[in-house]
Amino acid sequence: MRQFAAVLCATVMLTTGAQAQTVKDFLAATMAKWTAPFEPFQMIGNIYYVGTDGIAVYIIKTSDGLILMDTGVPQSTGMIKDHIAKLGFKESDIKLILNTHAHFDHTGGFAEIKKDTGAQLVSGERDKPLLEGGYYPGDEQNKDIGFPPVKVDRTVKDGDKVTLGDTTLTAYATPGHSPGCTSWSMSVKDGGADRNVLFFCSGTVALNRLVGQPTHPGIVDDYRSTYAKVKAMKVDIFLGPHPEVYGMQAKRAAMKDSATNPFVKPGENVTYVSGLEQDFDKQLAKQTAALQKAN
Repeated sequence: MRQFAAVLCATVMLTTGAQAQTVKDFLAATMAKWTAPFEPFQMIGNIYYVGTDGIAVYIIKTSDGLILMDTGVPQSTGMIKDHIAKLGFKESDIKLILNTHAHFDHTGGFAEIKKDTGAQLVSGERDKPLLEGGYYPGDEQNKDIGFPPVKVDRTVKDGDKVTLGDTTLTAYATPGHSPGCTSWSMSVKDGGADRNVLFFCSGTVALNRLVGQPTHPGIVDDYRSTYAKVKAMKVDIFLGPHPEVYGMQAKRAAMKDSATNPFVKPGENVTYVSGLEQDFDKQLAKQTAALQKAN
């Protein structure tokens, strides 16, 4: 994910025409991984992976139906549905859809699945306009990174809780990557132990403008507050919007021979977010230097 973000960040230094072409070409190459299948599986407790090889999507099983966490790009929606069915679940049992952030690679299937199931969509308060408009903030006309608009049924702020059956998730406002970027936490059983799970929204710069005319007001402060908040959390299982954020493929392979669940890795959030923070400082310095040079 950080490699992806670094390439995208480099494009914002280019002229508008070159940027659009560069982003389009890069996305075309990235789509191969983002749309490649990955065998769905039970990660731990009532959490299941139903995403692709490059985009993480989760199903949470509750006593009153299913919670879907994010989707992928629009063309992966059918695959995600197949993955859900392959695990023995019914798409019609999805009652809640939770969003981490309103970018096209995580929202592309919302409109279709919401129409199929009648599920309620829950998102961060500041991402509601993006979801209902189907656009990337600050680049509303760029169809390459747009997605089908979808109605948001409920918005959440920091500390709000969402419950379905016997499962409750807590929303944490972690803005920066998107204005309403929301991380979600829950507890899961691991044998006789209770584990704290964090579905981290994201903290990469990606296409965001940090200086000049920032993608959204207060974006730099948003990122810094998010890094501080997430590093301070006690997390046993750190999950994210892309598999490479937490080494999903390697951990999945290790499940076959490990006596303990390899997804249990306390403190992984601190290590990962500390790296993001360093990347952010570099990108902020580059964008600041480019702006000063242009002026």
